[in-house]
Amino acid sequence: MADVEQQENGEQDLWSSILSDVQSSASRKLRAHKSILLLGNDESGKSTLISKLRGKEDDISKGHGLEYTYLDVHDEELDDYTRLNVWILDGDARNKTLLNYALTPQNANDSLIVLVVDSSKPWTIMDSLHSWTEVLREHIHSLKLTPTQLNEMEETIAKQFQEYMDPDEAGSDDNKRRSGAGLSEEKVLLPLEEDVLVDNLGLPVVVVVTKTDCMSALEKDRDYREEHFDFIQQHIRRYCLKYGAALFYTSVKENKNCSLFLKYILHRIYGLPFHSSALVVDKDSVFIPSGWDSIKKINIVNEHLKGIHPDDNFDDHIIKPIQRKPLQEKEIVAEEEQEFLVKQQQLLLKNPPSVTAGIARQQPDISKPRSPGSPAARMTDRRQSGGTPTVGRPKVDSIKGPAGAGAATNEGVLANFFNSLLNKKTASPGTPQGRGVPSVRSDAAAELDRMNRSKKLVGQSGGSEDTGNK
Repeated sequence: MADVEQQENGEQDLWSSILSDVQSSASRKLRAHKSILLLGNDESGKSTLISKLRGKEDDISKGHGLEYTYLDVHDEELDDYTRLNVWILDGDARNKTLLNYALTPQNANDSLIVLVVDSSKPWTIMDSLHSWTEVLREHIHSLKLTPTQLNEMEETIAKQFQEYMDPDEAGSDDNKRRSGAGLSEEKVLLPLEEDVLVDNLGLPVVVVVTKTDCMSALEKDRDYREEHFDFIQQHIRRYCLKYGAALFYTSVKENKNCSLFLKYILHRIYGLPFHSSALVVDKDSVFIPSGWDSIKKINIVNEHLKGIHPDDNFDDHIIKPIQRKPLQEKEIVAEEEQEFLVKQQQLLLKNPPSVTAGIARQQPDISKPRSPGSPAARMTDRRQSGGTPTVGRPKVDSIKGPAGAGAATNEGVLANFFNSLLNKKTASPGTPQGRGVPSVRSDAAAELDRMNRSKKLVGQSGGSEDTGNK
């Protein structure tokens, strides 16, 4: 009987170990409902970064509104495969209502947030982080999670931050897959520092600074110096401490930190092995995991700031360049020819030009009888006989008697001409203003006086001849 009992107990132990192994293996299976959500401004590089992680750099799909794709995940230890859901929200904040499809109350515990900013436009970094954080916060409140759920999510983020151990200090052990797995049960978690996780969103956050290959262009074109980049970095790191976020500087063009970023998010979501320590030496390939940074470490960067105070406002030193809009001339569309001619015809019909009045001012009136000896009569005779009229101004001295009335038209034209010279207030082109005007006026006045004297002489001579004839 004793042998039978021992055999039964051995079989039970065997089955128990098999069941425990199955349960442990099942718990370590890669779940298919995990997801990441990318937020950031337009042209910040969200779609380009995901295309790089997918290995399809030549096929960058830039959607509108809310874009969906996925990443293939492979656990080599368990030989397990799954797909990581990827949601990319458009840079227009008016599409924030579409977050209802990407971040729901059911998958909130299984989601990771990636905030993407563009280093080629460093003046937009902090504004972008703050604005998209507010969008995310507003959406989390709209999920209407229970206080218990929110507290559990916040405690998970705080615990992950406190349990972080640098791989160089903890050593590499493939069995330490999940956060806190390498900690002994007796280890006491230290309280968080004063400036750490002061605004806990309850979701893991990773800040990605893209296009770091543009830093050399900023040095050349914008006169950025090393302290400018240090000033930007310490502002971003302070933000990451506040929300417990990790930080990556990436460049798809130069393939900097892209694969490291993929390994890190898979480690945070699935607990896959990750053995990389923080990178803070090169300004264009920074990596700071969540839980590593502190105010003391940030102050080391501040020591390199000479002409900039670390507590200065971000906009005081990272100034947005003034963009001058090109002058856009108003486009003039040519009117159709027939329509233009019809309009001109209507205008001419409404306001016909006074052609006869203009001719009368230029030619003598031939409807009235002329004196045989007057210049107008002689000009008319020449025209009727086919001769060429003499060009020039008629001599005033030769006009006698009634002929003076015929010459009044020419004298009136001359009088108007000289009056216009007298009334002219601006100087002639090429002449300094004010010079030469008195001489013109004096000459015109002398000419008018001479014409008036001639008219008086003609009038007197005409009157004496009329008296003699009578």
